[in-house]
Amino acid sequence: MPSVSPRVFDLLRLTMTPGLGPVLVARLLESFGSAEHALRASPRDLERVRGIGGGTSSAIARGLKDSGALAERELERAERHGVAIVALGDDDYPPLLASIASAPPILYVRGRLRPSDADAFPVAIVGSRACTAYGVEQAERFAGVLASNGLTVVSGGARGIDSAAHRGALRAGGRTIVVLGCGLMHAYPPDNAPLYDRVADGCGAIVSELPMEVAPTPENFPGRNRIISGLSLGVLVIEAAEGSGALITARHAGEEQGREVMVLPGRVDSPASAGSHDLIKRGGAALVTGPADVVAALESAARHLAAGTHGARFADPAAGLFEPAAPPVANLSERQQRIVGALGAPRSTDELVALTDLSAADLRVELTMLEIAGRVRRSGTRFERTA
Repeated sequence: MPSVSPRVFDLLRLTMTPGLGPVLVARLLESFGSAEHALRASPRDLERVRGIGGGTSSAIARGLKDSGALAERELERAERHGVAIVALGDDDYPPLLASIASAPPILYVRGRLRPSDADAFPVAIVGSRACTAYGVEQAERFAGVLASNGLTVVSGGARGIDSAAHRGALRAGGRTIVVLGCGLMHAYPPDNAPLYDRVADGCGAIVSELPMEVAPTPENFPGRNRIISGLSLGVLVIEAAEGSGALITARHAGEEQGREVMVLPGRVDSPASAGSHDLIKRGGAALVTGPADVVAALESAARHLAAGTHGARFADPAAGLFEPAAPPVANLSERQQRIVGALGAPRSTDELVALTDLSAADLRVELTMLEIAGRVRRSGTRFERTA
């Protein structure tokens, strides 16, 4: 059996147990303190967990005992397909996703998640499969500009707007995360298999919460949408028709997860943008017309994330949990010190690459973090120190 830590293996066993989804797994962990203790729970112990009644506790207890063999086979499948298992609590588990109420206990990852550096500031771009040429053009434009400035583009891999967003990020030399509504033994849609190969080959990650063999069926996609928004600081909706799954993602983002929701308007008479326009009319989203609007909308969220106070943005002040926004970060990494030191005069990115010996991709990430921290600002095509 491929090697993983006992904690990760126990969490995998919980997720492989029939009848247990993310919410019940979270309640088991809260009730028993660890996956190890939950696996030893008796039917009577399980009955005391909210959502598990006497009619299902015995079946779940049997499933927990049988889950070891299932988890071993699952690890073998994952290894065979080059897929890593990232568990809630691991360093590579995205902190934004970990903060949502129904965070997946296990993520299957092809490629690599880098939440502490290259993927520190993710933004989701979503929209309809049946989109217009305008939607494709704008999804690629926004994704390309945002990715070239160090943001990671998150989307669902579907045809239409999702695929255009992934392509735009890749063409700009940036990173992108694909969240699938199926197991990673499948490439869905099949025509995106070459795109997924490129993403996994150093340009981001393909992610799913579902076991390796799970097929792409319609009931899996709504759950996938909460992960897209949960991974991200905010969600940009491009061309969502009425009833579009992108609107589900926007609802998760704004109403349940406290994320920023932004909408690019389309033609006022275009059915492809009817759902998008309704979001704007109801006051549920900010209207944006260019990538700079997206960066501005995400600035506060990104500052809080960098300061470790992201969850406090949406706490009830009366409960004493609210903390004001932290001041600009004073401590800089070694890379950031190099960049700030090179800005004795305004510099272009090409000049900074030469002066700092950083790759263009790494430089974009660090410049974005420095902008968010208030240490660097743009002046036309150049960057300069703020102090």
